[in-house]
Amino acid sequence: MKGLVSDFRKFIMRGNVLDLAVAVIIGIAFNAVVNSLVNDVIMQFIAAIVGKPNFDQLTFTIGDGIIYYGKFLTALINFLIIAATIFVIVRAFEELQKRRKGTEEELEEAPEDIVLLTQIRDLLAANGTASATPPAQPPIS
Repeated sequence: MKGLVSDFRKFIMRGNVLDLAVAVIIGIAFNAVVNSLVNDVIMQFIAAIVGKPNFDQLTFTIGDGIIYYGKFLTALINFLIIAATIFVIVRAFEELQKRRKGTEEELEEAPEDIVLLTQIRDLLAANGTASATPPAQPPIS
């Protein structure tokens, strides 16, 4: 039983489990924001155009069965709006990451003398004049 508790403690304290927990919590909060955007803003624009904030009441009957195709349409529109919203957010995040990475790379460029020495070494190696082993150091007296 002690080993089981110890293994469970190691499992919970792993970094990726904690990262996953944070991601789930952030995802839940993000879900609330996206749902509010869809239901309270975008679907209200659709209601202004079409006259209804959703299509849940659209149905037709076949015999004794009622087909609620309006609920499907509402769910489909919500999905497309949420997918488009997430796409725009991810695209903007990736663009910011590219810009940030570009400025970091500019700061990390090698000094000019190092670049020149590297080019000289590469040219010597290409011409076959550079030896494969470094020259021996003379003994220190």
